[in-house]
Amino acid sequence: MSSSENSSSPGDSAQELESLRRRIDEVDHRLIEVLSERARIVVEVGRAKRGDGTPIYAPHRERQVLDRAIATNPGPLSARTIEAIYRELMSGSFSLELPLRVGYLGPQGSFSHVAAVRHFGSSVEFDDLHEIDHVFEEVAAGRCNYGLVPYENSIGGGVTDTLDAFQEHEVTVYAEALIEVSQTLLANCLPNEIHRVCSKPQVFSQCRRWLAKHYPDADLVPTTSSSAAVMQAASQANTAAIGSELAGEIYGVKPLFQGIQDKPNNITRFLIIGQESALASGNDKTTIMFVTAHKPGALVDVLGVIRDAGINLSHIDKRPSGKSNWEYTFFIDCDRHQSDVGMAKAIEAAREHCVSLTVLGSYPRAEQVL
Repeated sequence: MSSSENSSSPGDSAQELESLRRRIDEVDHRLIEVLSERARIVVEVGRAKRGDGTPIYAPHRERQVLDRAIATNPGPLSARTIEAIYRELMSGSFSLELPLRVGYLGPQGSFSHVAAVRHFGSSVEFDDLHEIDHVFEEVAAGRCNYGLVPYENSIGGGVTDTLDAFQEHEVTVYAEALIEVSQTLLANCLPNEIHRVCSKPQVFSQCRRWLAKHYPDADLVPTTSSSAAVMQAASQANTAAIGSELAGEIYGVKPLFQGIQDKPNNITRFLIIGQESALASGNDKTTIMFVTAHKPGALVDVLGVIRDAGINLSHIDKRPSGKSNWEYTFFIDCDRHQSDVGMAKAIEAAREHCVSLTVLGSYPRAEQVL
């Protein structure tokens, strides 16, 4: 048999492709039917929640749904893709049950905006705020249901504006999200036509080696935010910006090079703040803010209480209290829910060594980087 007899003709390939496309169309039809059925049930859930005051957004339930979807995923879609699909499904559910308003540190296209969309999906209402403190203000006043604020970065450490805001506003930590920060060079000209690169000074630091290699002679123009830089690149010739791809979509600037940061795996941990308390999910964190008593070894005593209870301490940070010189407020994260008996006892024992101690909240641990 000749090789031409073994190989399929272009007509055969076209027929096979058309057959596969018809199968996809059939699956899509069934998928829409199932999604519509799910949505009708969601409407009933919303009515039940409004009747007994249950929060529309429940992080422990969200975690259960995501974990079950990922655990039953046979492939070939990745766990990250499955989680993204389900987050959009839940976002649409929020809008059916009761529209949610979520505040974030703007402007549009910032990585806080990216984090908010990835965590809550695109069907909620987002409020572009100018400062982290403003996010806290809007949530504390009830004008936003939830706020999303950066808490720590895997390279840069703790975010001081967020730590300071916790000392000024009465809010709870309701959930967390892990977001990969991937810097993109965006421009509406060819790469060899770029004379200026705009972005925040911190972003230039993150991309220093890449810029030195590819654009050693370009003018680096600092801006107040990476989103402002993308806006500038949209209106000025021979100008590029370093920012998010979302900002490029919003302001009409094309991505040229992705992932240009010098260090990979740059992850920012965001906290979702609100006025409610999240129920235990079985895999939780508790964030505590405290000022130690003015006695030798008080901080060691507090940490010793956590250690003796067999509780892992996953994060510690500090900021000036703002009340007395050389007095500090400490922030710790414990790998346990505050409703756990051992955690509850440890909290009460730690109070004995503190001037003040506030449990900011317990919430499900974020498992996937979004």
